[in-house]
Amino acid sequence: MTQGGKIAVVVAAVAGIASTPLIWLLDGPDAGQLVGATVQGATGIAALVWALLQQPAPAAPAPAGPVDTAEDTGRAAASGTGSRANTGIRRPGGTGPGSAAAKNTGEASAENGGYSNTGIDYGN
Repeated sequence: MTQGGKIAVVVAAVAGIASTPLIWLLDGPDAGQLVGATVQGATGIAALVWALLQQPAPAAPAPAGPVDTAEDTGRAAASGTGSRANTGIRRPGGTGPGSAAAKNTGEASAENGGYSNTGIDYGN
């Protein structure tokens, strides 16, 4: 519930609660008026309690992490001992937080030691 709505309900509840004794004090109420005043007061109290117990709407979740993108990358080539080539995204050790997207990546080639990636690498 919004703050303004909560204030409106509290004001209406307080008015309902405050009006109950006025009925008793004015013009000697009969049994029906006392029942009506009691119902009115109980309704006001219930509305007040309900408004006070309402929890605020949950906040939007924080971003999960970085957004990595690799798009329209060029060619990567590696040659020789321990070679590596990458035209995409590398996140060593696992997925990590956030998201990753690779689109239209270039060619990657590696020789001897090997390794090549044109997309997303979650390896070590």
